Amino acid sequence: MSYRYWRYFIMIKLSTSHQLGQLLTARRKALGLTQQEIASRLGISQNRYSELENQPAQLTVDRLLALAGVLGMDLTVLERPADPHFSSEW
Repeated sequence: MSYRYWRYFIMIKLSTSHQLGQLLTARRKALGLTQQEIASRLGISQNRYSELENQPAQLTVDRLLALAGVLGMDLTVLERPADPHFSSEW
């Protein structure tokens, strides 16, 4: 198999919703898509999609999964190693 058929998987650790917005914007631009094109695929307005890129904390899980699919991405949740400084209470 030629090297051009290899697919590289990149995992990005997010700590804030702001980072998610940056990731979504970067991925959309890397694909050469406009906000309008993504919005149309999601069945929402361009203005609404722009709000989601700028304020990703507003995304529901369902909307995030749909958006990830449109952008050719998967959402993965991993268990992290135990941290003695991390409290399990909210």
